[in-house]
Amino acid sequence: MIDSHVLLSTGYFPPIQYLSKFLIYETIWIEVFENFTKQTYRNRAVISAANGAESLILPVEKGRSRKQLIKDIRISYDTNWQHIHWQAIVSAYQSSPFFEVLQDDFRPFFEKQYSFLLDFNTEILRTVLDILEVQPITKQTADFEEVPAECINMREAIHPKPQKALPDPLFEPQKYTQVFDDKFGFTPNLSCLDLLFNCGSESYEVLLKSINATGLAKSGNRE
Repeated sequence: MIDSHVLLSTGYFPPIQYLSKFLIYETIWIEVFENFTKQTYRNRAVISAANGAESLILPVEKGRSRKQLIKDIRISYDTNWQHIHWQAIVSAYQSSPFFEVLQDDFRPFFEKQYSFLLDFNTEILRTVLDILEVQPITKQTADFEEVPAECINMREAIHPKPQKALPDPLFEPQKYTQVFDDKFGFTPNLSCLDLLFNCGSESYEVLLKSINATGLAKSGNRE
């Protein structure tokens, strides 16, 4: 583990790359005072479905201003997205090795209505980390500018669009068996749901192996 801090955005069932940071850094800061950005993992999860990678986009309410702080973003329930997302997850992973074991951990997120996106994502992250038995120091920012000087800023680095993602020398995707890999081959860096449903108790080891040891050594910090 690096004796340092990393700054991340909030995430809706975030990808494996995002979760790997919780094994690397001593302290994880979650940004809550940034302006909400569309088409990011903040309200998007990417799973592997029968027709390939599928984005599950969580709808949010439109505010009076074009710029809204992420902590103030409300979830929209104008459509029955909870049913749609859960059915997509069931369809994609019901034949995975650990779906029956873990489905009760995740189904409640598609039954209870949360008002705010940040609260929803925070509870999801807490559940995922509990399953992984990972307990890092996790904090929320108090202001957009007030972050530790030694903090690595990765708010925008982890992005669903490859052309917008920034280089990450500490992350190297590791292959594991996926439900549809016979059709599409291995699809890297999907939602943590894909990792957990397919790997279960071995998910931690996959995350650990995804940390690029060479990049970690070059960082100049101790493990």
